[in-house]
Amino acid sequence: MPSALRPFDATRALRLARETCETEAAALHATGLRLDERFAQAVQRMLQVSGRAVVMGIGKSGHIGRKIAATLASTGTPAFFVHPAEASHGDLGMVTPQDLVLAISNSGESTELTAILPMLRRLGVPLVAMTGGAQSTLARHADIVLDSSVEREACPLNLAPTTSTTVQLALGDALAVALLDARGFRAEDFARSHPGGALGRKLLTLVGDVMRAGAELPVVAPEASFSTLMREMSAKGLGCAAIVDAQGTLQGIFTDGDLRRRIEAGADLRTATAGAVMHAGPRTIAPSALAADAAAMMEEHGITSVLVVEGARLVGLVHVRDLMRAKVI
Repeated sequence: MPSALRPFDATRALRLARETCETEAAALHATGLRLDERFAQAVQRMLQVSGRAVVMGIGKSGHIGRKIAATLASTGTPAFFVHPAEASHGDLGMVTPQDLVLAISNSGESTELTAILPMLRRLGVPLVAMTGGAQSTLARHADIVLDSSVEREACPLNLAPTTSTTVQLALGDALAVALLDARGFRAEDFARSHPGGALGRKLLTLVGDVMRAGAELPVVAPEASFSTLMREMSAKGLGCAAIVDAQGTLQGIFTDGDLRRRIEAGADLRTATAGAVMHAGPRTIAPSALAADAAAMMEEHGITSVLVVEGARLVGLVHVRDLMRAKVI
């Protein structure tokens, strides 16, 4: 435990915080300037393997390794993390000759990691090292070395891994970005690996997934009386009703807004039919369209629902509440 706490010095805390940011920013800049053909070779080698990228690291480098593995996996490069100590006790069997190992160690001398290097070589697994020790055991065993060296840690004692782990993380992100670009990875691909996220919902949720259909639809025939039209709108509570013929072909729509405008114009609606008061040519969308496109259509035209059609046949309706419930908007 540290000795008794001295009085908190806000000025000192802010100074250290700024120095930390400046130290780490300078290290990242220097790392970017040092990148050379070895980085391109690492990316090419990772593209060539038919297996997975197996990320290894111990201590703070292990925490960084887990994040790098997760980033690679979510951006098109199959990857997972293996703890070096567990690898020595059976988990090395998870690594196959078709894989590539990305080993992370600032010193390059982590005992748990260096202990398994000879076995990785015997397996014939390509080894990419991310290390600050250019002459280290890890670097000597590696096929490709990515220099993650830093001048000093941001820690005032120059002990706690701070700057070095920031550089490791940035190099991992750089690998992931270069790989996803080389693979032609698209936003749609990202969404498929993030179905529960906001982007996944926007890029994967279809109109057919959220639309109302069957008995939920407010539907009347063109010859229906105006009172029948009103009862259907009230019963379904969506502020509109679709007018369809006997074959299910969409003829038009009547909305709360249409009703208001008719009343303001002084129209006598007592003897009117649905076909006489409907708005022909309503906004429509296909069930295979993205739900986000329906949301964009509603916003553009100032409406709260869109009719869903296949060809000219009405198959559903999507309301703004349906999109909110599905968290598309």
